[in-house]
Amino acid sequence: MTPAERLDRYARLAVEVAVNLQPGQFLRISADPEHLPLVRAVGRVAYERGAHFVEVHYRDAHLKRARVEHAPEDSLDWSPPWTVALIDHMVETRGATITITGEAEPELLADLDQRRAQRARPRLAVEKLLDAENRRLIQWTIVGYPNEGWARTVFGEPDVERLWEAVITATRLDEPDPVTAWQEHIARLRARASALDERRFRAIRFRGPGTDLVVGLPESHRWLTGAEETVDGVPHLVNVPTEEVFTTPDRRLTEGTVRSTFPLSLGGTIVRGLEVRFERGKVVEVRAEAGAEAVRQEMATDEGASYLGEVALVDGDSRVRKTGVVFFDTLFDENAACHIAWGQGIQGALEGGEEMPNAELAALGYNDSVVHTDFMVGGPEVLALGVEQGGTEVPIIEDDTWVLR
Repeated sequence: MTPAERLDRYARLAVEVAVNLQPGQFLRISADPEHLPLVRAVGRVAYERGAHFVEVHYRDAHLKRARVEHAPEDSLDWSPPWTVALIDHMVETRGATITITGEAEPELLADLDQRRAQRARPRLAVEKLLDAENRRLIQWTIVGYPNEGWARTVFGEPDVERLWEAVITATRLDEPDPVTAWQEHIARLRARASALDERRFRAIRFRGPGTDLVVGLPESHRWLTGAEETVDGVPHLVNVPTEEVFTTPDRRLTEGTVRSTFPLSLGGTIVRGLEVRFERGKVVEVRAEAGAEAVRQEMATDEGASYLGEVALVDGDSRVRKTGVVFFDTLFDENAACHIAWGQGIQGALEGGEEMPNAELAALGYNDSVVHTDFMVGGPEVLALGVEQGGTEVPIIEDDTWVLR
């Protein structure tokens, strides 16, 4: 397939399958300037599909750097009212949003004051968007776009074609019928989620080099996949790729130490060799070979940022893992390995959680935050176990293979 055909096919996967745009819907695209070719291709497919209007929001890392360096302190977490209004409109009209990842310069902010760098986010707008996604009021998805800067980070040279090959494999665009391939894949993930729901584990334990972590689960937890459905019954995929089954933990019940198995791209800094220690659910120690201060400062964003909001299981059969590529992009790397996330929990992973008031959610151990950051903790040497009510530990992923039945 030619580059033009590849781009069109990828855009159609994003619009027609992942976000599943409906005729007459409003579509918001969030992207970097380097993503312009995919933005245009997505917009064209969206209008062919019957979009009412396509709005594009560009993120510019260099402008963010200037903001972190020079902007007034009290403006760093300010949300433009027009951005808030746009998100409100998207929610009111049941619109859709596509976020494009693939940073061209993922370490652009690494030498700056990390307290300011991690604070520099439109807080109210982020809160509103997270809430809309959590309560299934909009369709949303995340896709990546290969570009020279991202390829240079991954391979040490701007080999965009090689990166495209990995992305095509990870997103199943190499299948003769990608739609059917995705349907079959989602069915497999749902079977795994059902098996976990049947076992009603009280905790998930990870054991491996530098890792012995127990993540406690609420009694009413349930396991989800990246295939969601809005409150209006519109199915969509929240990530492309997606290889995980996940739930939300009890924020009070995480204990132990965990070592990351992949680097983490975090707000203009790459965190390497991350190690985190938890006591009674809260992060009490952060160490890393590089980028530790970025993690500490993001975890200081609000009270919930230093507690867990997600635990996810991924085995070695993952399409992303099979590429053999470390993408330095959380969208892809989180789908290569088991991961946990500090920050915002997932209301839909609690029975009736989307309808519960905040006080009831908090009583169940649900975690609330304006951040949600995944970091990868699984791999060939890490064992994932389900802990039963009586304390018996049942292997879920062993020798990098899903063994739970």
